[in-house]
Amino acid sequence: MRGTLVLLAGYPATGKSYLRNLILGRHPKMAVISQDEIKESLWDAEGFNNIEEKTSLELRAWELVYARLSRTMGMGRDIISDYPFSEKQRFRLQELARSNGYQVLTVRLVGDIDVLYARSRSRDLDPSRNVAHLVSKYHRGDVVADREHADCFVTLDEFRKRCTTRGYDTFCLGKLIEVDVTDYSKVDYGVILTQIDDVLENEKK
Repeated sequence: MRGTLVLLAGYPATGKSYLRNLILGRHPKMAVISQDEIKESLWDAEGFNNIEEKTSLELRAWELVYARLSRTMGMGRDIISDYPFSEKQRFRLQELARSNGYQVLTVRLVGDIDVLYARSRSRDLDPSRNVAHLVSKYHRGDVVADREHADCFVTLDEFRKRCTTRGYDTFCLGKLIEVDVTDYSKVDYGVILTQIDDVLENEKK
């Protein structure tokens, strides 16, 4: 194998960014390609006036993700990417890995949907969260005083629908490690990191 693509997948609000940082602590040379970070940069740079423009920017963000993956794979670097991946991304990711001789590891984070929604809600209400996630019209610097009443704030019903219809809990490319993060105190991140280490080491054999 030329390199490894680690996909941190699964339901939203499962601590993907936290796990990503733990992995980077052990493998600091890994390249990070984050759809959310690319999407937020586009939102801040260009803004949007309606849901159609917002969706268009999200689609452009995915094209940038795939382009960066292609360039980084061309350099042979190990890569980590975090997102609630679904069937929408499967083909492009699979083809990029195949054509560049990469192995793929999917770390799928799941949990009780009600618990995850509480975390998601808390994250969306946090002022540090880019408010563009919660609205259908946005330009950099915009402020929403009452985030819970923003027009794109995700309700429990909508969150549950996304989790049960989009295949977040079944997405997998390559090897799979599945982790239930309903209760963070019961997650042995040391074991997970060792499993990831083993996959990365096998790449070099």
